[in-house]
Amino acid sequence: MANASLIAVVDDDESPRESLENLLTSLGYAVEVFSSAEGFLHSDALAKADCLILDVHMPGISGPDLQRELNRRGLKIPIVFITAHRDERVISRIMTDGAIACLLKPYGVDSLLNGIRQALAEGRR
Repeated sequence: MANASLIAVVDDDESPRESLENLLTSLGYAVEVFSSAEGFLHSDALAKADCLILDVHMPGISGPDLQRELNRRGLKIPIVFITAHRDERVISRIMTDGAIACLLKPYGVDSLLNGIRQALAEGRR
């Protein structure tokens, strides 16, 4: 059973990016992966993504910077952040700016899928 929802994954680290792509594809989601926020911003997925899984810490444009840019453009793509760094100030800011969830690596598959389900239920606002 195919799921029409497109999930975009933006993570500069290849291993988790590929793992997420494999997992989500196996669950029937359409998935596009990007190694940078810049790559995502210049892609067709920008207009089509139903959910964005976004790493917090990346070179160039960070996850929170991308979130602010999307908000500035009026693109309300539901975001599930992932991070290996517990920084309460950053987590508080991204949640205040509208993130659905912020998962700390290593996160469980159930936590990820709950965040994705919540994001898809909320939809592009």
